[in-house]
Amino acid sequence: MFNRVLKPATGIGLALMVSACAGFYGGGAVGESGPQIALNQTGFLPSSPKIAIVAGTDAKPVPWQVKDAKGKVVARGQSRYFGMNAGSGSAVHHIDFSGLKRVDKDYVLVVNNSPSVPFDIGPKVYDRLRYDTLAFFYHQRASVPIEAKYVGERWARPVAHNPDTATCYGPKDFRGNDWGGCPYTLDVSKGWYDAGDQGKYVVNGGIAVWTLMNWYEFSKGAADFADGKVAIPENANGINDLLDEVRFEMDFMMAMQVPEGATLKLPRGNQMKTLDKLQFSTVDASGMAHHKMHDEHWTAVPMPPHLDTETRYLSYPSTTATLNLAASAAQCARLFKGVDDAYAAKCLTVARRAFAAAQRLPDVLAIDVLQGGGGGYGDPKATDEFYWAAAELFITTGEAEYEKFVRASPDYLASPSGDAQGGGDISWGSVQALGTLSLSIAPNIPADMRDGARQAIIKTADAYAAQTAGEGYMIPMTRPYVWGSNADFANRGMIFGYAHSFTQNPKYFDQSLHSMDYLLGRNPKMMSYVSGYGEYAMQHPHHRFWAPSKDKTLPPPPPGVLAGGPQNRNAADPALKEIFANCKPQTCYIDHIDSYSTNEVAINWNAPLFWLAAYVGKETE
Repeated sequence: MFNRVLKPATGIGLALMVSACAGFYGGGAVGESGPQIALNQTGFLPSSPKIAIVAGTDAKPVPWQVKDAKGKVVARGQSRYFGMNAGSGSAVHHIDFSGLKRVDKDYVLVVNNSPSVPFDIGPKVYDRLRYDTLAFFYHQRASVPIEAKYVGERWARPVAHNPDTATCYGPKDFRGNDWGGCPYTLDVSKGWYDAGDQGKYVVNGGIAVWTLMNWYEFSKGAADFADGKVAIPENANGINDLLDEVRFEMDFMMAMQVPEGATLKLPRGNQMKTLDKLQFSTVDASGMAHHKMHDEHWTAVPMPPHLDTETRYLSYPSTTATLNLAASAAQCARLFKGVDDAYAAKCLTVARRAFAAAQRLPDVLAIDVLQGGGGGYGDPKATDEFYWAAAELFITTGEAEYEKFVRASPDYLASPSGDAQGGGDISWGSVQALGTLSLSIAPNIPADMRDGARQAIIKTADAYAAQTAGEGYMIPMTRPYVWGSNADFANRGMIFGYAHSFTQNPKYFDQSLHSMDYLLGRNPKMMSYVSGYGEYAMQHPHHRFWAPSKDKTLPPPPPGVLAGGPQNRNAADPALKEIFANCKPQTCYIDHIDSYSTNEVAINWNAPLFWLAAYVGKETE
């Protein structure tokens, strides 16, 4: 739970510790005397599944007990041997104490005289998590001071990047291609810093802001975040606080749109094999969106935003960024209608312009012009973004032009496959499911479209649930773990939330909790990947301000920040390389500030965790 004292962590040394315990326990420990029992360290809802996992090669069932804070045994039983768990490389036992429903604090599960971390059982165990995960976005705001009265003294910081003005880098990129530059400078202030640095990206902003807006739509108004409920400067303006946070990002994204009448030189078609010899076309780029803006060079770690002295530049427009803008602005238009009609009209105008620009220039890929300073976010395919944007515009306007586009799309009613190998999870580079999710809850669209979307989502949820049944840690994931895998769990939890809302079948709600259990401690690392939640929680994200391991005057991460999580695709950073050769997919993670490939934070990772936390919190009210 978020207010418990965290156990001390010491970077790589801590993450490399592996249990030397003989006998029953065979898993990795989180500390020299850390728990050998993997469970949700925050707690459980009274009626929810309550599962713990212990590693061990002996197939014989092992007795367990749950004790309350006074040491009284309140539940007991025998473990169930699952067998070898491929994701962790260890055999595991399951302990099911779901029958314990009594609301209380500081229970412990005891196995072989070894206690787990304390946990609670109660209807409000996730009550604060939904607010802390949303607060992440205020912490990441650009161009405004982060004020102590909203976040506390330790996390306050001065204003930075105000105004945040930039023109395109160039005219030549770092390879020598002459892009010609941009004949204008844009003020792209506001928005959220994307991750652990100070870059801002339209494609990551698009999926993140969509997820927040989607919760507003899914929950029919996000009453939990009504005006005055969230600690932000706008919490007394008569507008839902979630919409206030959304607007802060939308202002930035709409400012990234190319002015009317602007002519640019852009490379068209897939030229990825000849990046040093790009061929350019002179085009009317009006209405397109610049792909990103960030510093010219990577800044040092740590580097609080207000100390950043790097020159900041726009990258050139891309089709995918333009469609992210079209989709999110169209969604924004319908959410703000009746709340702020002028703003709603502005969003819709931006969305229409962006979609028309993408239709006119459907093949402008994102190509880096700077050598460093920010991530690439390249995407060679835009059919999914076209489908998503058209779906949002159709829902908002009801116009036949957009309906025709949606139905003709190769991604029509696409939902993640749930395939154990391919995965196909929701991500910034794979957004077709966003269009389908929006269609599934839209009130005024053809029934065949809405029903087809719902059937596709339920099919995906069933595929994910099948993976849970065959996985040692009872989680809906059996494929390789990719960069940002923790966001995959949160997004899969969202799919389960949709399936539950359509069917009212409680099995889907229980499945969403399995994802939450994993993120909060029921994993082979036996740690919570959410800062401040659990006695063994992430403390050292790759972040330039939340960096006490580099500078003792800087703060740790605030509660509610999600680490990227295990990934076994490449040893991208030096910190991870120390364990990469021997780690299994679920253990290729290190709580170290230098591990940007497993321990960075990002707006598109915290957004689905917010959605999931808001969902499980609402379902218990």
